[in-house]
Amino acid sequence: MFCYQCQETSKNTGCTISGVCGKTPEVANLQDLLIFVCKGISCYASALKDKGVVFEEADRFVMESLFMTITNANFDKSRFVRRIKQAQALRDQLKQIFIEKRGDVAAITFEGAYWSSDSVTEMEEKSKSVGVLSTENEDVRSVRELVIYGLKGMAAYAEHAHNLGFEDREIFDFMHKALVATTNDNLSLEELIALVMETGKYGVQVMSLLDKANTSKYGNPEITKVNIGVRNNPAILISGHDLRDMEDLLVQTEGSGVDVYTHSEMLPANYYPAFKKYSHFVGNYGNAWWSQTKEFETFNGPILFTTNCLVPPRANSTYRDRVYTTGAVGFEGFPHIADRVEGGRKDFSAVIEHAKRCAAPQEIESGEIIGGFAHAQVFALADKIVEAVKSGAIKKFFVMAGCDGRMLGRNYYTEFAQKLPKDTVILTAGCAKYRYNKLPLGDINGIPRVLDAGQCNDSYSLAVIALKLKEIFNANDINDLPIAYNIAWYEQKAVIVLLALLYLGVKKIHLGPTLPAFLSPNVVSFLVENFGISGIGKVDEDLKLFLG
Repeated sequence: MFCYQCQETSKNTGCTISGVCGKTPEVANLQDLLIFVCKGISCYASALKDKGVVFEEADRFVMESLFMTITNANFDKSRFVRRIKQAQALRDQLKQIFIEKRGDVAAITFEGAYWSSDSVTEMEEKSKSVGVLSTENEDVRSVRELVIYGLKGMAAYAEHAHNLGFEDREIFDFMHKALVATTNDNLSLEELIALVMETGKYGVQVMSLLDKANTSKYGNPEITKVNIGVRNNPAILISGHDLRDMEDLLVQTEGSGVDVYTHSEMLPANYYPAFKKYSHFVGNYGNAWWSQTKEFETFNGPILFTTNCLVPPRANSTYRDRVYTTGAVGFEGFPHIADRVEGGRKDFSAVIEHAKRCAAPQEIESGEIIGGFAHAQVFALADKIVEAVKSGAIKKFFVMAGCDGRMLGRNYYTEFAQKLPKDTVILTAGCAKYRYNKLPLGDINGIPRVLDAGQCNDSYSLAVIALKLKEIFNANDINDLPIAYNIAWYEQKAVIVLLALLYLGVKKIHLGPTLPAFLSPNVVSFLVENFGISGIGKVDEDLKLFLG
């Protein structure tokens, strides 16, 4: 295997024996093969679009498949074998429609448009030759993978919006177009870099779509104090990002005697008005995703994964028979909750009945944390914030959004937050906040010094806030604002957020704890020269640099 799509990749070069995330070589290679066959699907889908034919099944299939291959989402080999077989059948169906439309099959030269086998052995053999390293030129490989990882993050957000009934034809068309472009050996490096920027454009578009879906369905997030203690009832812990799954679970647990707690990236569900009416929705349990192998032991009840962030449990764990998956998530041996039928809800009855047989969660902390500072809520505080900036009470904002992870070097972000001057405010989104959202950092004239906008996709809110401040202060450029960017990354949703920020013109982003291994030296040089991207160093030195 060879995989370097996440921040924790081995030695910051690539996982070659097994994935640091827990992926086996078989699963890693089958994921590569699935992406390969999806490129074939996109070749035909794009060609049919040019003939005026839209095949929505291809849109959804490619979106879901990209999402399945995101880091820490799906570790189930059998799911990928079935998925590849479905991909081949769908591609052949598209090919037949293309022929019927008098299309020239010879014009579609990408091998993935033709390769086919139902044999698992042949799949595994084929998978070894279609991965990342099949592109020999290091710079072309780097840019292609940057696009593909951006598409994976884009697909995750598009699927969440889709689950709430919101779609954008342009986003699906771009996914197909971009996948096809990664098969084109005739594109220059400059053309591929232009594709990277276009990926950022659609990153903004998909996050805007998801923001509209979430707020239309559940209301605008509002300032909320979230309980981090427990009650004496059996309970379910829901993890991931999918708010539609959150709604389905709350509806079905109402009146059952079973409480519901959020975990990690599901924390921001507590900020939405529509969910506050449920008296059995208790609060948040635990911290970022990587702490789950310890915290799930003490929760006692079942855990439901709605999206990625799953860590394979240890062999001696006591909770492995309490984990359920749904959607893009999978792990061999974990019960999987089927997709909802159109117009209906997912059936979580098995999870609920399991919870009734379990003890109440063990308390691991108590108190409250505050969040809910998405763009609508911050706009409501705009006068107060602007006055604090004009008076000098707030000297600078620090965007510290992104992902958390296991790497010891991530203590940097806790120390950085602790050492920031008391006249600065942290704008955050994603699970990176768990490094500092429970620190007693205080407030400035009643404005908390940590403003949590929500999930990683709510980094869009931070961009909207920055653009609003640019308007209010009549700045010529977004980079003229008193805002600095010190962002942590882990997986592919962070990649699409980064590309979206670059598309919006944000410069001088510090990215850590390491720069992506998939960026070649020449691509890094391009990003440094054109956008001022840099890594992180020691906290005190970086603070001097940021504060000037």
